[in-house]
Amino acid sequence: MRHGKKVNHLSRTKSHRDALLSNMANSLIKSKRISTTLAKAKELRKYVEPLITKAKLDTTHSRRVIFSYLQDKESIKSLFGEIAEKVAERNGGYTRIIKLGSRQGDNAEVALIELVDFNEVLLTAATEESATKTKRSRRGKTTKKSDTPEVAAVAAAEVEPAVVEAEATVVEEVVAEAAPAAEEAAPEEPKASDEESTEETK
Repeated sequence: MRHGKKVNHLSRTKSHRDALLSNMANSLIKSKRISTTLAKAKELRKYVEPLITKAKLDTTHSRRVIFSYLQDKESIKSLFGEIAEKVAERNGGYTRIIKLGSRQGDNAEVALIELVDFNEVLLTAATEESATKTKRSRRGKTTKKSDTPEVAAVAAAEVEPAVVEAEATVVEEVVAEAAPAAEEAAPEEPKASDEESTEETK
């Protein structure tokens, strides 16, 4: 059982394991991405991310602490220079592990570990996606109360033209039926007015 065993010793002594992680951290800082086994990549992430966090504060003390781990002046210069500048706004999660399958020979799981802010392909893809993203709206919007009847009629015509055409034909039929009645009622009004005028003249 492995209860309570949180540290993967990687089948090495402490000095060998520290030297391994230090060399891998130097390679990651210089090259920005390296390929290794999945177990080593997970341990490297726990080793290098606290160092990157400490590099955000550029003081003599932090430089000496990080140098005690890395033992490489070029890595220190790169870490406190371009890397600290790029990760200044990021609160942790500086590395990404991508599984690459199994290695031919010993069938070990291989993974790629890289610094997140230095993958130009993914960064450009993310910016393009955010730029081309359009605002989505729900379907079946109802007309607002503030809309005028003309605007509501136009909106209804755009949504359901068949219904509007049917309503128009019904209106035309009603107008056609009402036209003869209006013609019959129209002559009677002048007669009444004529009778009134004759009575007034008498």
